[in-house]
Amino acid sequence: MKIKFACLVLSLFITTTGIAQKKYEPTWESIDSRPVPQWFQDAKFGIFIHWGVYSVPSYIYINREGSVYDCYAEWYEILAMSRKGPSRDFHDKMYGKNFGYRQFAPMFKAELWNPDKWATLFKDAGAKYVILTSKHHDGYTLWPSTSPYSKGWNALEVGPKRDLVGDLTNAVRAKGLKMGLYYSLMEWESTPTVRPGNFNGYYLPDSIISKYKIPADKMISGHIIPQMKELVMKYQPAIIYPDGDWDEDDERLQSKEFLSWLYNNAPNKDEVAVNDRWGKVRGEHGGYYSREYADTDDVSNDHPWEEIQGMGYSFGYNRNEDIHDYRSSEELIHLLVNTVGRGGNLCLNVGPTADGRIPVIMEQRLLDIGEWLKINGEGIYGTKAWHNPAEAKLATAKVASTEEKKEKSAAEAAATSTNKEVFYTYKGNDLYILTTKLPESHLHVEGLTLPKGLKIELLGADILPKYKSKSGKLSIELPKVAPNAIKSKYAYVFKITGGAVDLPSK
Repeated sequence: MKIKFACLVLSLFITTTGIAQKKYEPTWESIDSRPVPQWFQDAKFGIFIHWGVYSVPSYIYINREGSVYDCYAEWYEILAMSRKGPSRDFHDKMYGKNFGYRQFAPMFKAELWNPDKWATLFKDAGAKYVILTSKHHDGYTLWPSTSPYSKGWNALEVGPKRDLVGDLTNAVRAKGLKMGLYYSLMEWESTPTVRPGNFNGYYLPDSIISKYKIPADKMISGHIIPQMKELVMKYQPAIIYPDGDWDEDDERLQSKEFLSWLYNNAPNKDEVAVNDRWGKVRGEHGGYYSREYADTDDVSNDHPWEEIQGMGYSFGYNRNEDIHDYRSSEELIHLLVNTVGRGGNLCLNVGPTADGRIPVIMEQRLLDIGEWLKINGEGIYGTKAWHNPAEAKLATAKVASTEEKKEKSAAEAAATSTNKEVFYTYKGNDLYILTTKLPESHLHVEGLTLPKGLKIELLGADILPKYKSKSGKLSIELPKVAPNAIKSKYAYVFKITGGAVDLPSK
């Protein structure tokens, strides 16, 4: 009997170990079979940090009527120094026509930086993870990279004279948050571009390319891949966020080979999450789908996704932005509700100054979000979005009635925008109704029939609203109370205990 029991235990061990140690092959079919870690899907809110040499000039001209992508201060070397216009005029006036980008590096000192203070702020903001730009498109690394092509162009050798990645990683993890790293797969000084209007097929003039270019046959196998593996083995990031893939082919980038190595060999291989920016495969392969200032349309519960946005126009700090360029706390909380209510994560960016401070206005916005999440986080963290099929049907009918939109599909018609006021999430058997506007008397929900006797509460208020539910319609009555009886501001969450048991199309 003991022998049979021992054999059974051994068999179970072998089976479960085999599952845990699945070998991932360097094919998209194999790589895509790996699920996005559940912790990432549950986290819902993270902080992005764009910080580097570009934080010294911290300037870009803002065309407030144009594209947000032309307002990125972290693109200073390209948008300000390599193109004619107001940003170039600013550079010439402030630093001189012959002042090169690499001359900014000694001025990037981070002399006021306190990584513990940053980590505390992110914790208080209610974030569950942090992503830092370990290397942006300028090639400057925030850690002491051992690549021979990063010699003299990293934070330990020039500028702060410290390991910024390591110091922030330790501080963030000490607060119980996950630490992730952004990494650029391209470098302006070395990567060709197919975009017209650039310098002989490169982003920068020949004088810079000839001085700093990494040989093409060394760029990927001798620089990019070793750097990414170094980050993995040294810091064990919970998220790897590649970028700069838009002109690249995933074969040249050796993306499948790297990802199979990562999933098989990373010290934290079960924890690590990645996005889909691996060389013209966005929205098709990799990990979670990454979106950037993409407020509308094509999202569902079928695949995890994340929206990244800044508080203003730029990701990197831009001294040229004023108070009117920053979104209010209310707008940012609505963005969070809208994103989570459509099934995604929001990763909200902060752009620190060159001396290591997070601008006070950004701190204030983050703390306001944190206060809101202390009250309403139950309807955010660990939830799944519910897309109300009755509302989708109504939206489809509305679109169909408009002549110029007759060709629009039902799926497109059902998509929500940031202007929608009501969203739904659920967790276990409980349903949460998130609304960006507090109803004056009643909240009406189409397509939802609830049995009698369920408990409905407004989070952050000691009141139990009454409800009526009949013929596929729910009406929640909000009693009249003093304004200070409701602690939440900007957006509100109704919790229906047991309300998710029989949700249609859940």
